[in-house]
Amino acid sequence: MNTRGPLRSVSARTARAAQRARIRAAFRVGASLLAAATAALVAAVPSASATVLPANKPAADRTWADGAWADGATGTQRYLDRVRDNPERLRDFLRPMPKGGDLHTHLSGAVPAEALIRFAADDGLCIDATTFTAVAAPCAAGTRPARDAVSDHDFRQSVIRAWTMEDFKESATESGHDHFFATFGKFKAVTGSHRGRLVAEVAKVAAENHQDYVEPLFTPQGGALWDLGADVKWSPDFAAVRASLLADGKLSRILGDAKAETDRELAEERDVLGCGTADPQRACGVQVRFDFQVGRAADPQYVFTQLLAGFEMAEQDPRYVGVNLVQAEDAPIALRDYRLQMRMIKYLRSVYGKAHVTLHAGELTSKVAPREDLRFHVRDAIETAGAERIGHGVDIMSEDRPQELLRTMARRHIAVEVPLTSNCQILEVCGDDHPLRRYLAAGVPVALSTDDQGVSRTDITLEYARAVTDHHLSYRQLRDSARTSLEHAFIQGRSLWRAVGDHRPARACATSDPRTGRVTASCRALLNASPKASLQWRYEVERAEFEASHQA
Repeated sequence: MNTRGPLRSVSARTARAAQRARIRAAFRVGASLLAAATAALVAAVPSASATVLPANKPAADRTWADGAWADGATGTQRYLDRVRDNPERLRDFLRPMPKGGDLHTHLSGAVPAEALIRFAADDGLCIDATTFTAVAAPCAAGTRPARDAVSDHDFRQSVIRAWTMEDFKESATESGHDHFFATFGKFKAVTGSHRGRLVAEVAKVAAENHQDYVEPLFTPQGGALWDLGADVKWSPDFAAVRASLLADGKLSRILGDAKAETDRELAEERDVLGCGTADPQRACGVQVRFDFQVGRAADPQYVFTQLLAGFEMAEQDPRYVGVNLVQAEDAPIALRDYRLQMRMIKYLRSVYGKAHVTLHAGELTSKVAPREDLRFHVRDAIETAGAERIGHGVDIMSEDRPQELLRTMARRHIAVEVPLTSNCQILEVCGDDHPLRRYLAAGVPVALSTDDQGVSRTDITLEYARAVTDHHLSYRQLRDSARTSLEHAFIQGRSLWRAVGDHRPARACATSDPRTGRVTASCRALLNASPKASLQWRYEVERAEFEASHQA
């Protein structure tokens, strides 16, 4: 069936084909700019050598800055309206839609279970036949070789159900919340090594779903940092604790090991994907930066040690761009020390200048936490810790003065990372109960995200589909989410846009046009200097091609 509708004439088809050809040429410009800008800024990350840009092409009749793309969005909206009630056709429409980046993805929980089983088999691990927890060899009584889960369909399905939310049904003994968080311990033996292959899998999923950027969360040298924290004498004097952690060079040595570990892991990723070979996978074009994750469900000395490591790492290694608190926000220690942890971050922000801060905040309901804790977590993350992005924010309407807080987020351009499937599975906040539309109505920047796509059995395309079917988002709102994901990404460099939230191009690129490949000298200078602007340019090129191909 032709889902694009009848074309008006042969001349219309010819014009549209010519437009797509121009856009594909522009995409090649954007790709070369992205590689050049990334290589220039982050020499530590292996990348393709800079490419000479093609000469400028003639300008279109109307420039990008004139708002000439509005008609494309209108036609694409009509296309979306025709397929939104057909799940298969909706997914077919959304899969090739460029979606920017994923700002909220936990590395260990992002990898499909099938890949984790394959890795467990490759590593010679065993799986407990009752709990389905992966353990080291040799396989004792009550365990089976992980390779059995590759060949035995029933065993494989049992492992997948234990390691993910697939087929999960809440019972009196286990909630969705508890099952979700229990999965990580079951496959921890798999994700604790060869993290480069995990990054490769995440990049492959991103590429398949037409995302150009991912910002995974993980903790390098987690065991060493835990041991270091155990030796710390805790004190509410943050400066004194920091001085003691830095005094003997132990933290510095751990961070040196973390950088070497990251070198090996990214080399492994490139090897898995064939980057730099004659036949690289598409995922080689996905840009990766890391947010340093800190476990919040631990005593203060451990949390502060990891936070300090995250801030220090961002100063020393440009591949680490942000810091975030993870683990269940309703865990007893996480609730007890929430305000203390926000003050820790406030102090460290006053000492360091490079690390960005995004925080899980408001991933709560009255079913999992006392109502008192629903009144201040998002606000404290913003006003005390200075968070630039918020993850989840599900309890926003339970905060004190929620409308004021929403206005603050909109005014300060504090983005909210929204993983719809995760919120529904963990907190049972689904459909109209979710605050997504309240954020949108208030003008808060929204970036749809996946959280733990491997555990949730989702991907960013399915998140976009849920946004359409359950929350009635328009094409423009989906497009805004993709743009927001890049505008609020922590990747280095100036933005392509004139100002945050103002989607007019920066003056340097005002007369350039991603539809035609026209790149002025001033725009070329910006794109070569800024990985962020290059990603945004690449997105605009991809978006133009997508819209040209989906008119109704």
